[in-house]
Amino acid sequence: MTSIGIYAFNNCSSLTSVTIPGSVTSIGGGAFYYCSGLTSVTIGNGVTSIGEMAFYLCSGLTSVTIPGSVTSIGDGAFSDCSGLTSVTIPGSVTSIGVGAFGGCSGLTSVTIPGSVTSIGQSAFYGCSGLTSVTIPNSVTSIGDYAFRGCSGLTSVTIPNSVTSIGDGAFAGCSGLTSVTIPGSVTSIGNGAFRGCSGLTSVTIPGSVTSIGSFAFYGCSGLTSVTIPGSVTSIGEWAFADCSGLTSVTIPGSVTSIGEWAFADCSGLTSVTCYATTPPSLGRNGFSDYSIPLYVPKGSVIKYKAAENWRNFVIIREISEEQDVYLSIRQANGSVNLKVDAEKPYFNLQIKADDGWKIHSVMLNEDDVTAEVASDGSYTTSVISSNSVLNVVFEKGGTTGIVGQAESRLHVTAHGNTISVQGAEAGEQIAVYSVDGKLVETAKAMHGSATITLPENETYIVKGRQKTVKVRL
Repeated sequence: MTSIGIYAFNNCSSLTSVTIPGSVTSIGGGAFYYCSGLTSVTIGNGVTSIGEMAFYLCSGLTSVTIPGSVTSIGDGAFSDCSGLTSVTIPGSVTSIGVGAFGGCSGLTSVTIPGSVTSIGQSAFYGCSGLTSVTIPNSVTSIGDYAFRGCSGLTSVTIPNSVTSIGDGAFAGCSGLTSVTIPGSVTSIGNGAFRGCSGLTSVTIPGSVTSIGSFAFYGCSGLTSVTIPGSVTSIGEWAFADCSGLTSVTIPGSVTSIGEWAFADCSGLTSVTCYATTPPSLGRNGFSDYSIPLYVPKGSVIKYKAAENWRNFVIIREISEEQDVYLSIRQANGSVNLKVDAEKPYFNLQIKADDGWKIHSVMLNEDDVTAEVASDGSYTTSVISSNSVLNVVFEKGGTTGIVGQAESRLHVTAHGNTISVQGAEAGEQIAVYSVDGKLVETAKAMHGSATITLPENETYIVKGRQKTVKVRL
């Protein structure tokens, strides 16, 4: 015997165990359909394919070993096998079919090998017992509804190989608390994280250009979200019913916002939109138009005239002193960030990639490593545009510090005089107040400069390669 035909043992409820010999190469569609009494299956090493719904509704099946000869698992192959607690998919399998393990509510763990390139639609739909899943780097797409209803799922690792997250891929995963979407992803499907009520934070990378309809609908635990400057469209109902959101910042790249996009976000206290030309805003894009809307300088009149935007009672220009939050992720080594932009006040938040941690943090020559939070992140207080931040990351005790040219600049303060030594010929020396205002400049002659300023004040002295804080 080389094959088991279609529906060969269909509805054999008294069948308790099956051993498929090595001579068999294929198991036909529905071969053991609704064999509710089946508790164990041994599949021989000759089998290369498991057909559609081959073991569908075998609710008594608790474990199954898929041999290394199998290359494909058909649509619904083990669907609604509610008693199945674990499954190991061999490295020979390249695709997991539509609904292959859908409805396996007892499944607590699954190993997806590096040979798999795609996870089919609804592949693990309703696997409410799953607590974690690791998707290998070989996977490029996560199918529609692939993990929908996996309410026990608390963490998921999405690799950099994935370019698209399908519609409803993680919908109803109420146990998820955080998700990091890699920089390879360009689109987040409709309803991708709908109903993930436990989700408190999400990082959307700069590669994403569109956020689908209902993408984060009903994520009531979400308190903050950063929409990157790559996004051009936000779908209808995308963040509706996210009652935990307190503020929303929309980048200048966005040209369209769908209907009800931020409806029923009862915690919202303000909206900031950096687009100088108002994006198209769908009907009831926001529910509460009594909260203030902040827009770029010179754009207030445009927003007051724009459809639906005009519903906001309070429309103001973005204050130059308003905090701008940047999320910085660095894989290894060290990063030096010079803050220099049109708006002089910033808050920065930095967190290392998985497996790395912050080794040290220097802000304007001050060691502030002690301010690294328990979750491994560092958030500055408001810093001004002349500040220099240096962060070194560590992995396994090795920092991998990137070598840098050592500055010979030496700054001292005596009485009401700041003395600079070791500067380059003609180097411009700038002195700022701690709130970022330029106080004085001087050009170094023969490697030195002297600047006289009022006493009892703290200043930031900045050269080409070094910044020092001094007090007179």
